[in-house]
Amino acid sequence: MRLHAAAPAKVNLFLHVGPPDAGGLHPLAGLSAFADVGDRLTLDDDAPERLRVVGPMAEGVPTGPENLVLRALDAFARHTGRDVSRIGLTLTKRLPPASGLGGGSSDAGAALRLARAALAPDLSDADLLRIAATLGADGAMCLFPRVAWTEGHGEILTPEPRLPALAAVLVNPGVPTPTGAVFQAYDRGPLWTADRPAPPADWSVAGVLEWLAGARNDLEPAATALVPQIGQARAALEATAGVRLVRMSGSGATVFGLYEEPETARAAAETIARAQPQWWAVATLLHGQDDGVTDDPGPGPVAVG
Repeated sequence: MRLHAAAPAKVNLFLHVGPPDAGGLHPLAGLSAFADVGDRLTLDDDAPERLRVVGPMAEGVPTGPENLVLRALDAFARHTGRDVSRIGLTLTKRLPPASGLGGGSSDAGAALRLARAALAPDLSDADLLRIAATLGADGAMCLFPRVAWTEGHGEILTPEPRLPALAAVLVNPGVPTPTGAVFQAYDRGPLWTADRPAPPADWSVAGVLEWLAGARNDLEPAATALVPQIGQARAALEATAGVRLVRMSGSGATVFGLYEEPETARAAAETIARAQPQWWAVATLLHGQDDGVTDDPGPGPVAVG
């Protein structure tokens, strides 16, 4: 049996962060969408290795128990009692590591969907969500890659089907940004509140872009102070023709620009890629994604077999 699942990039359209509570956790409010670019996971039920990592961003990605893909398999086995020992996974890594795009969590979500399809097809979405929630703050969000509001500590999710597809450019300057260090820098102030703004009255592309301009990513100043290249990536996007909004995603270092038309976004990505060939710059659409599992390897190299 060979099955495939996409692990798309998650983009925080905004991220409001409050001061840490008594347990040291930060309340969050945000709206997240998924890009039509990302990693891809392939399951083989008789592979020689538990996890193989290939692709343009494979260098340095661990293949041991610290990898979220294997942690997801182990969590699936603990909660279901199913034997995962013969399952092998190939991760085609296309997203930069530690980039604020939820790559590891999205990989884990794809692994859980594949494990259910192969070993426990009757397992409910609710049960799979409970497993995903044990894998970190983004675990539940990235299990089913759909547009959603995020509240609480990231565990309260409300689907938002009204968001239109948004043309975007994702830019990563090639420098990993440790999430823990960014939150520690944020805690040194000034601190904001995890307020969730009222949704836009107009859900057209133009209306959403105007509404998003009034939101923010509260981690961006702290992350930029730690990684100045974030500011350089932001400046590059701000200089492109037709850009309507520039913001960092998650804890960085990826920055995104939003445009009214996909053609404008593609031209902007090409401009940045020519000027900064060492950066990762891609045009994409932000929306919800198909969370299915398929025996079709899909577009692009899967590099298995």
